Amino acid sequence: MNISAVVLAKNNQLTIRNTLKALADFDDVVVYDNGSSDDTLNIAREFSNVNLVCGEFKGFGWTKNYASTFAKNDWIIIVDSDEVVDKVLLETLKTKVLDDKKVYQLNFKAFYKDIQIKYCGWNNQKIKRVYNKKITRYNDNDVHEDIIVDGLEIELLVGNMEHYSYDSISSFIQKADHYSTLFAKNNVGKKSSSPIKALLNGKYSFIKTYIFKRGFLDGYAGLVISFSHMVTNFYKYIKLYELNLENKKDKK
Repeated sequence: MNISAVVLAKNNQLTIRNTLKALADFDDVVVYDNGSSDDTLNIAREFSNVNLVCGEFKGFGWTKNYASTFAKNDWIIIVDSDEVVDKVLLETLKTKVLDDKKVYQLNFKAFYKDIQIKYCGWNNQKIKRVYNKKITRYNDNDVHEDIIVDGLEIELLVGNMEHYSYDSISSFIQKADHYSTLFAKNNVGKKSSSPIKALLNGKYSFIKTYIFKRGFLDGYAGLVISFSHMVTNFYKYIKLYELNLENKKDKK
């Protein structure tokens, strides 16, 4: 294949082996590790097609662009270390003639543990993940990074990316803290916030996920996801409020 898979990793020993097994047919897989202290590095070394690179993390946009510089091919597919390329998508990637004027989307199936999440706004998301690094790149957003598509067409590829992002309730808590901190740091001095805004955003996020997006149909997993969205949004804006206060004090 003339596509390189680029995988960002940090402490993903529970999921990365399945990720890399699904990429066994790729000639070039870049695993960019940014500080794993578990068995992630040793697992990556088990795969002969993996080019293991250790480096720093400067937000998701910057890090994905930098990791892609180590890829041998111009065409890149970004695969997170808790994701699995299914057989249909793999066959598509093997046979598809990619067009330099296009960026390609993938369809995502989401899982909590081994439970497929069919509601909550998680399932069948369309996310841009395949691009030519000589033509375009990711923007530099720390979070909510995206491939720049100015003047390019978008096409959905056949097949699915399976996403196993959470293996426990504790992982929801950890990611809520991590992503809310990145959001606050990325928006300090740029966006306004307040305790009321934090409270309302959190409340609306729960209602949107659990009621409007029918998260209640996913059973207890839907409740966990909806509550996690609420917590993440509350902390995003209350952390931003706190950082804005500190920023104003520093300027005095």
